[in-house]
Amino acid sequence: MTLALTGTQTVIRGRQAMRWIGVAAIPVAALFAGVCIGETRIPLSTVLQVLANRLWDAGYAVDPIDEGIIWAYRLTRALVAGACGAALAICGVILQSLLRNALADPYLLGISAGASTGAVLIAVAGVGAGMVPMSAGALLGALLAFGLVTLLAQLSGGGTGLRGAGQIILAGIAGSQLFNALTSFIIARSANAEQARGIMFWLLGNLSGVRWDDVWLALPAAAMVLLIGLWHLRALDAFTFGSESAASLGIPVRQVQAVLILGAAIATAVMVSIVGSIGFVGLVVPHAARFLVGVRHSRLVPASALIGMVFLIAADILSRVMIPGQVLPIGVVTALVGAPAFALILIRGRASS
Repeated sequence: MTLALTGTQTVIRGRQAMRWIGVAAIPVAALFAGVCIGETRIPLSTVLQVLANRLWDAGYAVDPIDEGIIWAYRLTRALVAGACGAALAICGVILQSLLRNALADPYLLGISAGASTGAVLIAVAGVGAGMVPMSAGALLGALLAFGLVTLLAQLSGGGTGLRGAGQIILAGIAGSQLFNALTSFIIARSANAEQARGIMFWLLGNLSGVRWDDVWLALPAAAMVLLIGLWHLRALDAFTFGSESAASLGIPVRQVQAVLILGAAIATAVMVSIVGSIGFVGLVVPHAARFLVGVRHSRLVPASALIGMVFLIAADILSRVMIPGQVLPIGVVTALVGAPAFALILIRGRASS
């Protein structure tokens, strides 16, 4: 009997180990696909040789142009896309739990629009005289936008609880329109034609200009918001049932809300300052993750991070190969894929209810 139980436990542990290995292989495979696939066809052997040279100093003879494309262009794009997708997805999970609203995400709540305005003020209007980094301007814009949205929601008779969930979404839409208009005004007032074209392309989501400096900015921001989400798993579960329920469980509601909202705003601001405004990731990915793993945040947060990472890397690959000789803004691809996917999730959710 004991031997049978031991054998069963060994089989279960083996299956769990294989499952974890499979999960770990998914982001690695996505990153590798992002490095291998692009506008220029490069043999797989060359890709492997470049990676071996850079990672282990293997000493293979490789064309410097191919090496630059793989190491300085494709790999950086894939890493930033993965970090951005994971961060935006976690931000969506956090905001949807705090506000108890399935439509909450950084894009709809005006955080992305505010970050875009702050970044454009630094880059185009010259605010800060070159002393303030664009990520800092994006952060200030994101915090200002969310503060304005929250204030408007409270003045309209709501707040961040269940009663104000509808008001804060409507306030977020108004705030997004306001800051998008401000961004357009700044571009029209301060930018020349070439700057305006570049900024508008960037605002739709652009990974073409990312380099290793951006990687070292994006990865810590994604890790920060992931750790905040994982540290507050119990609080996120409690906030799903309302602030009162969270307080009854001994959670310091205002303190935790401030930490979670600030973490989401910082992560969104950093990503917007690097790649521009990308919609649908924070909205669609958490719903897809709930469909796959359920509503418990101990599974939902890591699953959303993984799905968001893979989704945005895949979107980046599509943006480079959909039209030969032309790279689409990644925000266009996420909208083309995300809108039908969200509609499908809504339909299946209604059918299962």
